[in-house]
Amino acid sequence: MLITRGVDYAMRILRVLAEGGLITGTELCEKAMAPQQFAYKILKKMEGRGYIKILRGSGGGYQLNADLRSLTLYDLVDALEKDRLVSACVQPGFYCAWRKQSGNCRTHKCLLNIQRVLDNELRAHSLYDVLFGDALEMDDDVMVSQDYGNAN
Repeated sequence: MLITRGVDYAMRILRVLAEGGLITGTELCEKAMAPQQFAYKILKKMEGRGYIKILRGSGGGYQLNADLRSLTLYDLVDALEKDRLVSACVQPGFYCAWRKQSGNCRTHKCLLNIQRVLDNELRAHSLYDVLFGDALEMDDDVMVSQDYGNAN
């Protein structure tokens, strides 16, 4: 799954931090509805990318350190997920016995194209638009039932 639970929690955390100011870990986790231990790992990764600041000590907490309009969904997935590819075969340098033997693999070409389309789509959406934008207004129930066969 590309948008993992970790990416989902990260988006919730960023939505809360976008309200501004400094917030304690406990309050952040409550507002973002994210488990503290899991949230801390996510926060450390986002701090490493410069998306947030972690201020330690008494009076410390978390605050947003990046413009969500300049960060994309691709950036967030890339920051949090080691394995964001649709298949190992699209990874640069991946050894494929089939491709080596035949010299050609239509499956690889297809998966590589899917990866490119997916990456481009993730890059096309700023985190601000994903979290606060109205460009993608649609009825959630209609999308779920039509696209995924989940009748609600």
